[in-house]
Amino acid sequence: MISSVFLGTPASSVAALEATLRVSDVRLVVTQPDRPRGRSKTPRPSAVKEAALDLSLRVADPSNRAELLGAVAEAAPFDVGVVVAFGMILSPSVLAIPRVGFVNVHFSLLPRWRGAAPVERAILAGDESTGVTLMEMDSGLDTGPVISSREIPIEPEQTSKALLDRLTSLGVALLEEDMPRHASGALVSRSQRADGATYARKIESAEAHIPIDSPASTVLRWIRAFNPRPGAFGILDDQRFKVWDATLTSVSDLEPGELRIVGESLCLGLGEGALELLEVQPAGGRRMVAMDWARGRHGRPEHLH
Repeated sequence: MISSVFLGTPASSVAALEATLRVSDVRLVVTQPDRPRGRSKTPRPSAVKEAALDLSLRVADPSNRAELLGAVAEAAPFDVGVVVAFGMILSPSVLAIPRVGFVNVHFSLLPRWRGAAPVERAILAGDESTGVTLMEMDSGLDTGPVISSREIPIEPEQTSKALLDRLTSLGVALLEEDMPRHASGALVSRSQRADGATYARKIESAEAHIPIDSPASTVLRWIRAFNPRPGAFGILDDQRFKVWDATLTSVSDLEPGELRIVGESLCLGLGEGALELLEVQPAGGRRMVAMDWARGRHGRPEHLH
């Protein structure tokens, strides 16, 4: 059996750790240091650290790149490194340690959507499909050779969370099937295409501000892309008003930003067309059915900015 070191941090990486353990001898699990969490701000281990300890695996949680190099070097020799949402850049010195290098599970069809937020950017762009790529890591940003990939359609009205869940399952299967074949030399990687590269920059909270002068189809993508984080929002009564779910409607006589009850629906006018809001969250409140919120406001005229 091949030997490996696994690098990952969030809950979405745990299934990949378990898959790596099924097909290799995991010598070390590397994750981010314990961070303050919850209202008490008590330091808590990452989801990957908790899972690794439960599996009786050796864990390192370096706080900087020098400590990372030391931890990975101490685990050598080993065949392959596996990285799934680790959260720290690997230096050339670290990349050179495994016999066949590091592999990464990336949630797009490279070279499209290199970078931190490929799932959200694919939805925002209106892509009809996306996928998962298993790639060799190099010193660039998601520029390494492709080992294998799988494509799936982006379903209508699918949120980032729902799409990420599908891609995570697909990535785990790809890792379990193809990483050992790559490490043994049975699966040869290929260079990424020179054309079609796009960059999926990190999501900033301000980006989730609903563009009310845009067409309804565009705004619907906004709502889907920013669910669950950070949540698409408009400004109502000088505070953020989040929209978690909506659907297209045939209502056509609303001004951009106008909120109005039409029959049994709460509708939002946009630059072209309108949306029926299904789930909202007022500032300081909980997520709730949109019409329940509207009835509580006694149906008075509202305007989202």
